[in-house]
Amino acid sequence: MFDFQSVGDIISFLIQLLVIAIFIRVLLSWVQPDPYNPIVRALDAVTEPILQPLRQIIPRIGMIDITPIVAIIALQFIAQLVAESGI
Repeated sequence: MFDFQSVGDIISFLIQLLVIAIFIRVLLSWVQPDPYNPIVRALDAVTEPILQPLRQIIPRIGMIDITPIVAIIALQFIAQLVAESGI
């Protein structure tokens, strides 16, 4: 199913899963899901360790939290570095 040639491929795959989780969390934030839902709790548990430190550095712009955008850009950059390094 997945053809991992190197550790870098695995890291890139995990980073892409994390980007998808952040994106889903952003979409769910628009509909105010039940915070006790197991899926919502799992998304929070996976994404919060990345988003929380960014929230301490990047202030909100009015009512908009741009930390997910910054996190996705940073993760994509890291994935690109890993892919180019040939790990």
